[in-house]
Amino acid sequence: MQIRAELCHVDTLRCIVRIEAWQDNQLLGSALGEAQTSEEAEQRGLDRLMRRISPDPPMAAPQTTESIAAEAIRTEPLKHEPINRQPLKTSPGKTTSVKPASTEKTGKPSTPEPTSGMDPEQPPSTADPSTDPPSEAPTDPEDWSEELAAIDLEVQRIGWDRDRERVYLERAFGHASRHRLTRYSDLVAFLRQLREMQPGASPETASVPLRRGDLLSQGDEMIRTMGWSAAQARDFLQTELGAQSRQQLSDQQLMQFNLMLEERLLKSP
Repeated sequence: MQIRAELCHVDTLRCIVRIEAWQDNQLLGSALGEAQTSEEAEQRGLDRLMRRISPDPPMAAPQTTESIAAEAIRTEPLKHEPINRQPLKTSPGKTTSVKPASTEKTGKPSTPEPTSGMDPEQPPSTADPSTDPPSEAPTDPEDWSEELAAIDLEVQRIGWDRDRERVYLERAFGHASRHRLTRYSDLVAFLRQLREMQPGASPETASVPLRRGDLLSQGDEMIRTMGWSAAQARDFLQTELGAQSRQQLSDQQLMQFNLMLEERLLKSP
């Protein structure tokens, strides 16, 4: 069995590596691994792949993951795409432990920073609420491997190659590669738009996703200009759209909410 590894995504926080198992020119399976370094991500992907293609207890003299990893290094070196990778930031004297591989997303970051968002579960703050716009709470998951794998499938379904994908990404996000998308919201918006496309869609004319981050910033600015507190903005959102948080809105609904805010701003003295 031959193991192939390919670097799929890298930024200052994470590396994502695709691991494939081949035998007699036939693909046995693939898996993605995510970690702070490419070596750790490769090992996670390898462990996940071994569990996927060998769910039953191993027979006599099985091949260990260590020997398979060594074979992968000998047979197929890790392919790095030409990107400007920034060095990982580490604190002096601080060690990082490798988390066990999991087939599920890890969910929210373990230490999200508190914000003055519109979420109802946020505890009351003693600060002046009128100075804090209802920004979105951080909800980015740590593991993006499932989204990147889904993007691969959608691109294949549409029939795009790397060049066509690059044309679309430059139109939509100003980047020539999906690996330059460092915001999770942009990655999800890209995937959502791909799922709405028909096979053979042209990258020059296909509709581009709304920039959710820009919509949130615009809404924050209008709320701040009107001097609303987080509670006032939340009440307005619930009255107009029946939602407790902007996180519950689609991109189209978020744009509609901004139009409502703009109309209210124009009417304010």
